[in-house]
Amino acid sequence: MHSSPITIEALLVLDAIDSRGSFAAAAEQLNKVPSALSYVVQKLEQQLSVTLFVRQGRRSVLTPAGRHLLVEGRKVLAAMSKITEQTQTISHGWEPKIRIAFDSIIDIECLLEPLALFLNEHPNVEVDLCEEVMNGGWEALTDGRVDLLIGASAPIPNQQGIRSSKFIRLSNVFVVPMGHELASAAQPINKNDIKDYRTVVVHDSAQHEVPWSSNVIEQSRHFFVDSVAHKIQAIVAGIGVGFLPLKRIEPYINAGKLVEVDMADGRQSIDTVIAWKTVNQGKGLQRLRQIIMHCQSSDWG
Repeated sequence: MHSSPITIEALLVLDAIDSRGSFAAAAEQLNKVPSALSYVVQKLEQQLSVTLFVRQGRRSVLTPAGRHLLVEGRKVLAAMSKITEQTQTISHGWEPKIRIAFDSIIDIECLLEPLALFLNEHPNVEVDLCEEVMNGGWEALTDGRVDLLIGASAPIPNQQGIRSSKFIRLSNVFVVPMGHELASAAQPINKNDIKDYRTVVVHDSAQHEVPWSSNVIEQSRHFFVDSVAHKIQAIVAGIGVGFLPLKRIEPYINAGKLVEVDMADGRQSIDTVIAWKTVNQGKGLQRLRQIIMHCQSSDWG
């Protein structure tokens, strides 16, 4: 393999000279003599056949070629620093990255606070967050695409190696947009009363498994969306009707944009869990679960 004349040492020297403005000041920062820095720069200039610095008074200033080299080189230095930190993190039993899926029924705003607490404690651990719907979350966990699943509902896959804890119970209510016919209909109503109206349905995000359905009124016309947040917006806009978590839509009900309609079988309760694979013994995942469960409250709905 052809070796590059650009070394980590050379990039550190260029960075120090540019930051401090002179070879002497950079040498002091790097605990070297100025002549050692001059040798590194001259050797690099000869090998690349370019001029990297020019004198402007007492300062050493990068040429356009030198500036390009340093800008790109700083990306390399940052990557090297990241690799070093991650290696040290792993050696102490902490994962460099935790992949999380949360079910669309959970409000992401409630998830961000515990994540911020975790990242403030462990800034070297990266977090990759994605949103899934119904069976899509379980599929992501069982396929190994995520390490933690938050807000998933039953049934839990009958598969070895999956652990779960009770999370929160959500109250699901049937709502219609302001001014809708069902808002003034005799209540309570049943699902047969809904069949003549368009209902908004969230797609199951499963890619390979059989998709689940939840609260789908089979005889009605359907308007499909990708998330509960989009479902809320669609119903508020007057596109259709549907079941939604009460906590997520209380502000819309209080503002008169949505109207809860009483159902004959009452409000529905949804039990959710937080789940992970037992093979993942990383300290990061354990600590993150602790923080999430500590922050757990009805506000998550």
